[in-house]
Amino acid sequence: MSLLARVVEEQRDDIAIAAIEGEIDASNAYEVGERLRALLTNRSTALVVDLTGTTYLDSAGINLLFELAGELTDRQQRLRLVVPASTPVLRMLTIAGLTGTVPTHETRATALARRA
Repeated sequence: MSLLARVVEEQRDDIAIAAIEGEIDASNAYEVGERLRALLTNRSTALVVDLTGTTYLDSAGINLLFELAGELTDRQQRLRLVVPASTPVLRMLTIAGLTGTVPTHETRATALARRA
């Protein structure tokens, strides 16, 4: 994994969880995306991407999340994001329109509690 970002992986029943710490930009978005996709199995119902520890997200990172959301929808799986309201990352995702299409939660607990 790139020195810019660290992905901490976890599984909870049929939900894959990835906490991304650091920066996601053009230099590592592909690699981060491959790590996220590798967490999913045919039994996965959702992927929770926790961006609480993400300090920077550029257009390549935002595009990655849009692509991932589309891929998961095609597989009848769901993407859920964890982004605290106080972070600049939430502002970027809102401006890009991602928060209107992907469920966004302030905490991991609320993202995991949602079953739909």
